[in-house]
Amino acid sequence: MPTTAQHPIPPPAARSRTAEPARRPEPDVPRRGRRARARKAWRQHWQLYLLAIVPLAYFVIFKYIPMTFTVIAFKDYSPVRGPWGSEWVGLHNFQLLFANPVFTQLLKNTVYLAFYLILASFPIPILLALALNEIRQGWFKRTVQMVTYAPYFISTVVVVSMTILVLSPRAGIVNTGLGLFGVDPINFMGEPGWFRHIYVWTDVWQTAGYSAVIYMAALAGIDPALHESARIDGASRLQRIRHIDLPGIMPTAVIILILGVGNTMAIGFEKTYLLQNDLNLGLSEIIPTYVYKTGLINADFSMATAVGLFNSVVNLFLLLVVNFAAKRVTGNGLWR
Repeated sequence: MPTTAQHPIPPPAARSRTAEPARRPEPDVPRRGRRARARKAWRQHWQLYLLAIVPLAYFVIFKYIPMTFTVIAFKDYSPVRGPWGSEWVGLHNFQLLFANPVFTQLLKNTVYLAFYLILASFPIPILLALALNEIRQGWFKRTVQMVTYAPYFISTVVVVSMTILVLSPRAGIVNTGLGLFGVDPINFMGEPGWFRHIYVWTDVWQTAGYSAVIYMAALAGIDPALHESARIDGASRLQRIRHIDLPGIMPTAVIILILGVGNTMAIGFEKTYLLQNDLNLGLSEIIPTYVYKTGLINADFSMATAVGLFNSVVNLFLLLVVNFAAKRVTGNGLWR
């Protein structure tokens, strides 16, 4: 028979007396692990982090730090007393802005011009990219890309000068061509109704080639096997564009559309200001030009800041609304 154990199991009290002494609580292991991973990532990719410092510094210095001085929109700003020593007036500047009879016309001009620009400039680069993607002759494709992409590098001042010369009622190419058909010269720059068309279509001419490059990069990421399968199944070129290319670039198109709508109230100041004159001022005066004239020319910094702050809030609201709608309709947005 088996014998009993020589050393029976001690009772619980005895075990507690012979147990190991309690250990000290160890430091936070996850925090220490994150620090170690951060140091390792810095050693491996320090060049990339150094490259990221430059754009990060740009946004901090020129975007975030100036945001602290928007407080002068709620003050009667005095350059002598500074932004923090000026008298607090609350919403007085905004009340003056909304009560200004010019404000309604400024808002209408800005919104109409911005949405006209979006409607015209959004589909044309997509169509250009789809057309270039289907071209098989390399020299012709490169030529079209160069011709459409080159205007993007022309400065706004030069573009406006070219526009004024081309549309001149005396020696402009357009009026000279119309004269051949017996049409009287048209003062395009002097009639307010032409201002929006001139602004929008010169902008489309200048930026369509650059925007098309973004869509062509998205088209290059589509799996060629999809086109091969569709070709084998008998799909035509238009059917492949509709069912393969367009869904493939849809996420990119949605992001660009959201960003475009988010900049509705921040439409370009330079071209608008350069195309302005006393004859078309009724339709060419928009919020950015009004801020410039109020803040710098009239030295009313508080009112100019209030207008700019209102502009930014409206842009943020439009960005959030369009992003929400795009996520509900297409499933794509700026963030998840």
